[in-house]
Amino acid sequence: MDFYIAHRLPGRVRLRYDRKSLVPAQAALVQTLVSLQDGIDSVTVNPVSGSILIEYTDITENQAIAYVKALDDSYLENKELLVHVGVSEVQESLLQSLLFLCIEFFIKKLFPLPLRKFLSIFAIAPRIKKGINAVLSGMPFCAATLDATALALSYASGNFNTANTIAMFLNMGDVLEDYTRRKSYDNLAQSFLNTQETVQIVQNGNESSVSVSMLKTGDTIVVRANSVIPADGTVVSGEATVNQAAMTGESLPVQKNAGDSVFASTIVEEGELYICIKACGRETRVSKIASMIDRMQSLKAASQIRSERTADKLVFYNFLLAGLTYAFTRDFVKASFTLLVDYSCAMKLSAPVCVLAAMKNCAQMGITVKGGKFLEDFARADTIVFDKTGTLTESSPKVKRIVAFGGKTEREVLKIAACLEEHFPHSLARAVVKEAAERGINHREEHTKVSYILAHGLVSTLKKDELRIGSAHFIFDDEKIPKTPEVERVISELGQSGCSQLYLAINNELAGIIAIEDPVRAEAMDVIKDLYALGVANIIMLTGDGPETARTIAHKTGILSYEAQALPDTKADFIKKLKKQGRRVVMIGDGINDSPALSAADVGIAMAQASAIASETADILLPADGLHSLPFLRLIAMNLIERIQTNNDIIIGVNSALIAGELSGLLSSSSAALLHNASTVAVGMSAMRPLV
Repeated sequence: MDFYIAHRLPGRVRLRYDRKSLVPAQAALVQTLVSLQDGIDSVTVNPVSGSILIEYTDITENQAIAYVKALDDSYLENKELLVHVGVSEVQESLLQSLLFLCIEFFIKKLFPLPLRKFLSIFAIAPRIKKGINAVLSGMPFCAATLDATALALSYASGNFNTANTIAMFLNMGDVLEDYTRRKSYDNLAQSFLNTQETVQIVQNGNESSVSVSMLKTGDTIVVRANSVIPADGTVVSGEATVNQAAMTGESLPVQKNAGDSVFASTIVEEGELYICIKACGRETRVSKIASMIDRMQSLKAASQIRSERTADKLVFYNFLLAGLTYAFTRDFVKASFTLLVDYSCAMKLSAPVCVLAAMKNCAQMGITVKGGKFLEDFARADTIVFDKTGTLTESSPKVKRIVAFGGKTEREVLKIAACLEEHFPHSLARAVVKEAAERGINHREEHTKVSYILAHGLVSTLKKDELRIGSAHFIFDDEKIPKTPEVERVISELGQSGCSQLYLAINNELAGIIAIEDPVRAEAMDVIKDLYALGVANIIMLTGDGPETARTIAHKTGILSYEAQALPDTKADFIKKLKKQGRRVVMIGDGINDSPALSAADVGIAMAQASAIASETADILLPADGLHSLPFLRLIAMNLIERIQTNNDIIIGVNSALIAGELSGLLSSSSAALLHNASTVAVGMSAMRPLV
């Protein structure tokens, strides 16, 4: 691009370019691309003045300028890049919009009366049409009919100036409300979009970091272990295992090699891939964010719905007041202006903006809320049910102790257990397999086919011996393996340690117990204490472990109630039972077996590392920092309800005062209408404030 140096200082240079040569989106693209380069501290591009201000360190001025010179048409005319720089639509500033309305209003006053009368028809016709449509659709008492009636009364009485004034006030109100709503919507979208995320792009054999938002079709990137694939593409070279659960629901990683397709938001678990980008930006992440916010908006909080219904009900009283005003004053103008000071607009603006502000607060903390409804349900919940493994615990289990019976050794018990459990992708199973590997035990398969009994255990045979491994319920209750006094003593001892137990039986005799420790999350006790303080009356832990282990973990976390030996189907039944008792229930879990309970609860909350099905089923997703965000989520939700109610009280109080002032003669009709619009926007802007 063409430019010249307007001013320079050490570490700082200002460039000038022909402002007509770049549209605002291109100017934003220049700012984004240059800011990503090494040595650049900040870049500010002003498309109005045609100025580029660059601040840099550890590079020369020529190097800084070279970054701008490199931006030829292959970048500046690239439509895919331009879509994702935040200027997809250029919108006038709020001041410009309001100024234009005022200028248009006063220019019309200079026209001859016949022309003003003619122009007034065009000014009021759209709103009158909207009011008529509202009546025909069965909604006679709404903001549209208020506006249409006020304009029609003014025009019918010959007060064309009044009609134009009312139209201007209404247009100003629309501009202000649209700005407030758009601002809060954009803030929420920006909270979800991580603009700092970078990826390694390969050019001429060299790697460099670029913003994910700057990727374009045809680029080659390299993605290594534990990294998210940022866009859809085809593997050029390399090999890796990719977790596609977020896209396809597959529980196990998939091997990817040259020629295979990969998808945005999937994760490289091991290896590295060189990927040629096929679809990015709008086709992937941005579209997901937009559709997610649209879904959020469709799930309204009950307080928001009540506000909207209350607003519509109050419209009737506006009409009644206008009728009484005309009956006593015989003044069409005063009656029409009375209709302008209503409660509907402010209430219908404030409530959704409050919800958007709450969601933005959550998004900034890494919490994804799938609808305002779930925030309110969480605020009103009196019961929270926690799954144990992976929720209250770290989900990093490790074998702590092995107890062998019947002449078996620890090594023999572990070898058989690992040979069976390697077929079962559960955290406890992984702990057993890992322990065998660390002890150098080679567990070559010699058993027959393994049968998995859901939520109970595994069954197989080895050299005519029948093998069973699983929970205490499975081994002792279902399979009727006898307990000796020694076994009962060991079970009691291990239960007091808080360890989970796997029981291995050979034929009809217990061969060993494997005690597996899963550390309680460091923050669990503080979080439970905070939730009790925030008004949660009942906190319950559900676990598949036995009563002794459940009691120990509950004590460590400060939970007063627990349910032991819970199966996936009984977890869901337990939630339904609580709801039948009249409780508002929140379920928090992370595993596939928690999904039925998450779905049955009033609000289902999934941990950050939850299974794909649990994340899909849940209404709220927590961030990677574990349980820390739960008290903040509760506080945000409670403050949301309080703010909606407070704003409604303010709206009713202020607008009632304006109507009283107008009727008493303390305020002119135009002043009351102006103050009404100003108060509506003030409430809307206040609703945008953070809730914590």
